[in-house]
Amino acid sequence: QVQLVESGGGLAQAGGSLRLSCAVSGRPTSGYAMGWFRQAPGKEREFVAAIRWNGFEIYYADSVKGRFAISRYNAKNTVYLQMNSLTPEDTAVYSCAAGSGAARDLGSYNFWGQGPQVTVSS
Repeated sequence: QVQLVESGGGLAQAGGSLRLSCAVSGRPTSGYAMGWFRQAPGKEREFVAAIRWNGFEIYYADSVKGRFAISRYNAKNTVYLQMNSLTPEDTAVYSCAAGSGAARDLGSYNFWGQGPQVTVSS
């Protein structure tokens, strides 16, 4: 069993930055993918970024590539999502997830956190 607790998020201006954290408890295996997804009002949940628990593979959605960075800090069992150059289109509820399948596939994820709100004003 894996438990995920997110923190961070909040309000930012366009062009600004925010960092999300996902504290992981339980025992994910090395092949597990730790992903960030987001869901804007009236839209479906979409993939943002993911990193394998072993840290060897990282994936980004095209819409955030070059602006967002996912990382993992082993000592704290925490996954981070650094979000830079934010735009109003990044406004959404962001959720951390863990799963053992394809990193970009929503259906691969078995465990989910609650999800902090990120709001970007223009």
